[in-house]
Amino acid sequence: MGREDEDMDSTSVNESKAGFVTLLGIPNAGKSTLLNAMLGERLSIVSSRPQTTWRRITGIHSDGGAQIVFLDTPGLLEPKDLIHEALMLEARGALSDADLALAVLDPTRPIRELQDRFVATLLGGVKVPKVVAVTKVDIASEQQVAELREWSESLSPIAVHGVSGETGQGVGELLACLQENLPVSPFFYPEDEIATAPVRFFVGELVRETVFDQFREEIPYATFCEVEEFRDGGGRTYIQVNIFVERASQKGILIGERGAAIRTLGRDARAKIEAFLGEPVYLDLWVKVLPKWRKKRGELRRLGLPLPDARPS
Repeated sequence: MGREDEDMDSTSVNESKAGFVTLLGIPNAGKSTLLNAMLGERLSIVSSRPQTTWRRITGIHSDGGAQIVFLDTPGLLEPKDLIHEALMLEARGALSDADLALAVLDPTRPIRELQDRFVATLLGGVKVPKVVAVTKVDIASEQQVAELREWSESLSPIAVHGVSGETGQGVGELLACLQENLPVSPFFYPEDEIATAPVRFFVGELVRETVFDQFREEIPYATFCEVEEFRDGGGRTYIQVNIFVERASQKGILIGERGAAIRTLGRDARAKIEAFLGEPVYLDLWVKVLPKWRKKRGELRRLGLPLPDARPS
């Protein structure tokens, strides 16, 4: 082999790979838990309640010669109101940016459930390669996993992997598969970056996650959090977070009798934020009423969600 051939071979070996991978699945399929496991960081909020992820989360995994930019999306469901339509547009937008689509499917759910068919319908017209992750293999039965693996072949994936975001089972093999199928490209971000959103965004999400942890029924879904202030408070970072709800009654529940509920919420959210930032913080929570914000185009636009075209009145 001549020197020119050796140089060409060395170049091909050292070429880096990089690309965007969009995660899709129905609510509670385990997308956020799997994303956190692949990144080794808690970037996407996790709750046993469905529909906790409602904004596109961009996490970055760089390993050797490959960089995966993950786009986590809201759980797919049949749109029933304006915010659901906005969430579906958010998911479709992330899919249009993808080099690979990662369908996250839960074997503990009925395979022919309407929402599972909805995932298949959405992925049916996707031109990019598709990989299937069958989640929760640590708790699903062998029969459930086998049946879902067989059904997932209808999506025409390039690979199907059984994984558990909770235990890490199969996560390494899934990452290797995604890296192998990325396009040749220089890295999009520095190797030490793990996310593109500002720290303020993740702080607000951790407060919202704590609301999901502590409250039930409608309150978590009627809540969004916005960081109003983030500054050095002299030894502790001062963070003010506004928690918006739709009704005065919801505000009363969040605050609780003599402020007991909001104190508990603040204590638990502060612990998560301090673990995330690696430093002490003073967390100042304010609960504010923003009537019917989920049905108002202006408020959803303020949150950065894409909106469907306005219907004629």
